[in-house]
Amino acid sequence: MCGIVGLLLKNPEMRPRLGQLLVPMLVGMTERGPDSAGLAVFSDTVDPGFRRFNLYADDRAYDWRGLADAVRSDLGVTAAAEPIQNHAILVSDVDPKRFHPWLEDKRPEVDVLSVGRYIDIYKDVGTPGEVAERYGFAGMSGTHTVGHTRMATESGVTPAHAHPFVAGEDFCLVHNGSLSNPYSLRRMLEKKGIRFRTDNDTEAACRFIEWRLREGDDLEAALMKCFEELDGFYTFLMGTHDKLALVRDPFACKPAIVAEHDDYVAVASEYRSLAHLPDVKNARLFEPVPEEIYSWKV
Repeated sequence: MCGIVGLLLKNPEMRPRLGQLLVPMLVGMTERGPDSAGLAVFSDTVDPGFRRFNLYADDRAYDWRGLADAVRSDLGVTAAAEPIQNHAILVSDVDPKRFHPWLEDKRPEVDVLSVGRYIDIYKDVGTPGEVAERYGFAGMSGTHTVGHTRMATESGVTPAHAHPFVAGEDFCLVHNGSLSNPYSLRRMLEKKGIRFRTDNDTEAACRFIEWRLREGDDLEAALMKCFEELDGFYTFLMGTHDKLALVRDPFACKPAIVAEHDDYVAVASEYRSLAHLPDVKNARLFEPVPEEIYSWKV
């Protein structure tokens, strides 16, 4: 059992309050997922040619600015790091194909949580309230966000196993449920050269969808492939640079509720995580039906 939450703000005036509105949604899912939590936030893009590399290290006193100095020196690029506890956002014009091998060789203690021009990822062990406080979720702004609270059932309790999972650039996925065929998906994708970082079943779904996107599918077509290839129980909530998308498996065993308002779209596993939202009494509330793709654009 896990909890998922998502919020897309249609009203630009509300975007500075994204984190403030999101934190009660995430904390409201504590009983569904007390062991770890995570958040993806989509906000203003960086300059053309640059990317945001979201990084993680176990050491909360890690020298992130020293890492940025090494990136500049070794790779001859622009780089600046913004530390946040044991996370950091490295903004650089380095090509990811150069950066990833360099990091594995020179700084193997550092993990890459996400890459993109819009996305930032924070995830860690602890209750949703603890993780939100640790990384200052309430002060974050942006266009939309995807969050998750985890109760581990099939893999370790570590930051790497926490959701959201990412693949490619500016794409993330959170999952409530359990897949029964993640290893067959994994074997198929590994033969195509796709690398995995955990044994979590959600990673297989995330990398499958991103692979379909790279093969030329749009998000809706990629999700249709999920209905054909994925076996098990799932409610997936996904974020791209300009969309939220939601699907449930054919049996719809895992709960979800949506609030559509003129100012926002909000998604949660339970209504209690929506009850505090502004003017929610005038939102259209509904339960998503099985095997239906719901998507909302910024």
